[in-house]
Amino acid sequence: MKKLLTGLLALVLLLTTVSAAIAKNDKEKKKFRLGVEVLLQDKLDLIKGKRVGLITNPTGVDQDLNSIVDLLYNNHNVKLTALYGPEHGVRGDAQAGQYVEKYIDEKTGVPVYSLYGATKKPTPEMLSDVDVLLFDIQDVGTRYYTYIYTMALAMEAAKENNIPFIVLDRPNPISGTKVEGPVLEDKYSSFVGEYPIPVRHGMTVGELAQLFNKEFGIGADLTVVKMDGWKRNMYYDDTPLEFVLPSPNMPTLDTALVYPGAALIEGAANVSEGRGTTKPFELIGAPFINSTDLAAKLNSYHLPGVKFRAASFTPTFSKNVNKLNHGIQIHVTNRNAYKPFETGLYIVKTIHDMYPEDFQFRARNSAGVSFFDQLVGNGSIRDGIEAGKSIEEMKKEWLPELDQFMEVREQYLLY
Repeated sequence: MKKLLTGLLALVLLLTTVSAAIAKNDKEKKKFRLGVEVLLQDKLDLIKGKRVGLITNPTGVDQDLNSIVDLLYNNHNVKLTALYGPEHGVRGDAQAGQYVEKYIDEKTGVPVYSLYGATKKPTPEMLSDVDVLLFDIQDVGTRYYTYIYTMALAMEAAKENNIPFIVLDRPNPISGTKVEGPVLEDKYSSFVGEYPIPVRHGMTVGELAQLFNKEFGIGADLTVVKMDGWKRNMYYDDTPLEFVLPSPNMPTLDTALVYPGAALIEGAANVSEGRGTTKPFELIGAPFINSTDLAAKLNSYHLPGVKFRAASFTPTFSKNVNKLNHGIQIHVTNRNAYKPFETGLYIVKTIHDMYPEDFQFRARNSAGVSFFDQLVGNGSIRDGIEAGKSIEEMKKEWLPELDQFMEVREQYLLY
């Protein structure tokens, strides 16, 4: 009898705990609202009765993981007439750099236009059946991520075709307080870095839209639908949101956290950034690297908030495919102290210095610009690495422009 009572008490305690957790989660969800939720609950007049064009991908969901495509399509006050897919497509089923053709969305019957490939900017024909353009995509907080330039080009097209543009805001997943890295120089502008902003910008997509619109002369009829309950110091897991991978090689928040620096390895021709593994950008290596030596060297710097573990892996696609690579896994131990861009530079420079006969930057184009230069936003860092400069020496060169950006940025912060 005593055992039965003890079991019942334990069950009651468990149910009470679970109920309290559910109630707490529901309360958090009510306090926190995404831009899409604010739009549909409070600001539907912005799109009511209008033909809506929607730029989105699988991250365009509400807190209950309902797709904005379905939310708009099933709302009798809204007429969804066109969908536009960025890199990886509306459904997120295209790999990096893969061209996505125009097609009809099977679920809704709405035409889908690709904004990655032959046409990165909506044409007048693509906009002919649209009264207002919506943008709802989760960014990752790093300059070299193409979605924010899809947004900027769509804003240009909206301006040219007299169409209002609405950004439904979402969190910066790696917080909105930390800014790091060089400001892009004009010569190195590309689709992985269009405007002079630093690598880690510390802004939401709505804030970036306002910055792009005013500072860089787009001049669109822009409305940003703000979130409720987001604070600048929040990381993604400080919100009640589930993480939906923004692209095939951005599977977790941990990936997004290391990405501002680890993605610099994409500028190397023969070192894998972990694409084709379950830990892209957390795993870095090459067949010619001694993993134990590299991990020991990187750990000897005592970089803040991070440790390196010797690791080996075999990518199933991308660089060094089906070859055994040796290198490191990045383990972030204190994300508030961690400096991803500087850490990435240390990784690149250390591999370059330890293996000068093997390491190769990607080839330069006819203008003398390599992909690494486009990622960092200048040519001086690659030159500095090859000349044997220290990271601290290089950092002093980019800090003045970063300080100037911080002053401009302040004008566009919404939270």
